[in-house]
Amino acid sequence: MELRGKTVLITGAGRGLGAAMAKRLAARGADLALVDLDERGLVAVRDAAQALGARAETYSANVSVEQEVVGTFDRVVADFGRLDGCVANAGILRDGLLVKTKDGAVTGKLSLEQWQAVIDVNLTGVFLCGREAAERMIRCGNGGCIVNISSLSRAGNFGQSNYSAAKAGVAALTVVWAKELARHEIRVNAVAPGFIKTEMVASMKPEILEKMAAGIPAGRLGEPDEIAATVEFIFTNDYLNGRILEIDGGQRL
Repeated sequence: MELRGKTVLITGAGRGLGAAMAKRLAARGADLALVDLDERGLVAVRDAAQALGARAETYSANVSVEQEVVGTFDRVVADFGRLDGCVANAGILRDGLLVKTKDGAVTGKLSLEQWQAVIDVNLTGVFLCGREAAERMIRCGNGGCIVNISSLSRAGNFGQSNYSAAKAGVAALTVVWAKELARHEIRVNAVAPGFIKTEMVASMKPEILEKMAAGIPAGRLGEPDEIAATVEFIFTNDYLNGRILEIDGGQRL
């Protein structure tokens, strides 16, 4: 796909990976529909994209709410006249052990609220965005490319029952959709980042960050722009389909 003049919607675009993707794609000439609940962050990213010469518009929406997702995609197509790409990046963390114990006694457990919140945003949100993106790409008749953001944690990570399950589901959806949508000239791929230096990760204690980096063969955390570069590669390589690219510095969970 030639990105110049194409319309790409990015969820979770107000900061972190989404912001890095927006700036990277703006530099390639893509028009951007930036979606997030962080309206202040969206404005900053929009301004940065516009400074790079791109057209960029902002949309406030909760990706776990069907009505909001449908309405947002409708507005994007009305505003831009087309939809060529979608990056389902929005996500949250609500980590916790399945069962907590101390001295052999159960002291707590992962709540249904913690489980459901992550599944709603990280899995149902990806489903809703992928479904609505595919529908509009088919109606517009120009084909397109959907990029889902999974995670290395899809293999199963300590203390992340909800997050790991959601990200494994995202990887599975990616393969299913690639098979179903190929006849409409819509490609579907995913990126599974390892530990990346986002605001959320940077807020951790220094000793935890050092321990994380020590377990990565590359010897460091990834940079958001390295994930953004991978998303750019997926969009521009028309023979890449149905794959989950692990960008993790050589780490394996």
